[in-house]
Amino acid sequence: MEHFLKEDLINFETLLEKAKLKGIEYLQHLDKRKTSTTVPPITNENLNEEGIGGQETLAQFKEKWESQIVGASGPRYLGYVVGGTTPASIMGDWLATIYDQNPQTVNSQGDVSVQIEHAAIQLMLDLFQLPNDFLGGFVSGATMSNFTCLGVARQWIGKEMGQDFAKDGINGKLNILSATPHSSALKCLSMLGIGSKNYTLIETIKGNREAIDIQDLKKNIEILNGDPFILISSAGTVNTADFDDFKAIAELKEHYNFWWHIDGAFGGFAACSPKYDHLTEGWDKADSITVDCHKWLNVPYDSAVFFVKKQHSKLQMETFQNSNAPYLGDPSENFNYLNFLPENSRRLRALPAWFSLTAYGKKGYRYIVENAVDMAQLFSNFIEENDSFELLAPTRLNNVCFTLKSDTSQAKVYSFLNALNKSELVYMTPTKYKNTFGIRASFVNWRTSASDIDIIKSEMLNVISHI
Repeated sequence: MEHFLKEDLINFETLLEKAKLKGIEYLQHLDKRKTSTTVPPITNENLNEEGIGGQETLAQFKEKWESQIVGASGPRYLGYVVGGTTPASIMGDWLATIYDQNPQTVNSQGDVSVQIEHAAIQLMLDLFQLPNDFLGGFVSGATMSNFTCLGVARQWIGKEMGQDFAKDGINGKLNILSATPHSSALKCLSMLGIGSKNYTLIETIKGNREAIDIQDLKKNIEILNGDPFILISSAGTVNTADFDDFKAIAELKEHYNFWWHIDGAFGGFAACSPKYDHLTEGWDKADSITVDCHKWLNVPYDSAVFFVKKQHSKLQMETFQNSNAPYLGDPSENFNYLNFLPENSRRLRALPAWFSLTAYGKKGYRYIVENAVDMAQLFSNFIEENDSFELLAPTRLNNVCFTLKSDTSQAKVYSFLNALNKSELVYMTPTKYKNTFGIRASFVNWRTSASDIDIIKSEMLNVISHI
């Protein structure tokens, strides 16, 4: 093994060049890469004794696995709200791997990686038209961003009840209100010890809406009779990209005592465009916001940010500080991300984001957002005009929620979707909207073009004619 380590170090440039060429080959043919595959069965393998070295390992990877990797970062992969990767973000991600930093502290004995993270956060706040009174940081995804924000919210509501939940554990009933919480937010309630079922479901606006009915919210607030509560609201619901009325919620916040959290995993990017930023008007008054970078920011997995108002920094530190680690110094005097988020160890996720934001600026991300919405609308028009399909809700932003017009049974809808995905040219995911089985197509990839929509339409018409 020592022999291969020394040999690979000597030939490091050659090995990286081979890996680079393999990556370039993938990217150059991404539009032709299949969007689904028949996954081979999992087998148990023993680790070899001597190792085989980097070059032979790359060859083995190519033979065993490479052809089975789907084009999830490609233009016709419309499932799960999966973004792509901009060229600049790939540059930053490769360098983040090479530099291999663990962003922690800003003191003189640290490294510059935290300054890079702060710089990237400032760029994102500017992009989202948010004020500098938010503290931000990078985590692995929307789930951990929601977890971070709701963890601080849990500490806040505990203090409002005269308790320190971070130190003593939860005691008493916590009031959580939400209309259409994402599954990751409910997962966070479970992980935080609150319970995934322990929330009050607020009614949504009548009709094909998933947004909070403000009058029902007011009614439930009055029932609480002044008790503090946490409100989880949405900047883009998972099925139809619906938005809660942030201006109305901001007005309520002037009269009632609550923590306002916004899950803006992908919908928050509406703030990048003058065409759609009215959807996020008022969200600057929130206490915390979740934004997922590996969605519409189009940076590599895994990457998301949390934004928590700086006025809550003491609560945030109480929630996450490493109080029994004297080598980290006094957390109140020396800023260290380890005391403000769940992870003690993490990669320099800010670097790909900084590269992409710096490379393409506001105009670039305005194009990315508006192009994706244009493609969603183009696809939505096809659904509306075709006799075989129908929309389940209006297409408000980048998610198109639809079903089969003739038969909305689970068997029929899933049969169509499975056949479509097996074409290996397009990938979508199933959903259920207001008790109707359907399909959701999510447009967030910067590469998607009108020619991709043509291919998608052609495959859908071919599949529907044969089932």
